[in-house]
Amino acid sequence: MQLSEFQRLIERIYFEKDSSRGLEGTFRWFMEEVGELARAMRQGKRDRLAEEFADCLAWLCTMSSICGIEVEQAAARYARGCPKCGKAPCECSD
Repeated sequence: MQLSEFQRLIERIYFEKDSSRGLEGTFRWFMEEVGELARAMRQGKRDRLAEEFADCLAWLCTMSSICGIEVEQAAARYARGCPKCGKAPCECSD
């Protein structure tokens, strides 16, 4: 599945509910999901990681839709490597 297809799917499932909640409320739900991902990582719950990554991606896509941003176009920022040095792998000094 392409990112744009995933974004359209998430819009069909959740856009009405998420847009009525607003960007700020939707962002809070996203942060809760990031917390669940962090907890699964910290606890070594590998079986939960795919689910939590998927949930984070879904919330990120719905926020992008609310803002009118195409996730696939946003991801293109990295198409040529690191946005700062242009290399892959990145050669920027930390």
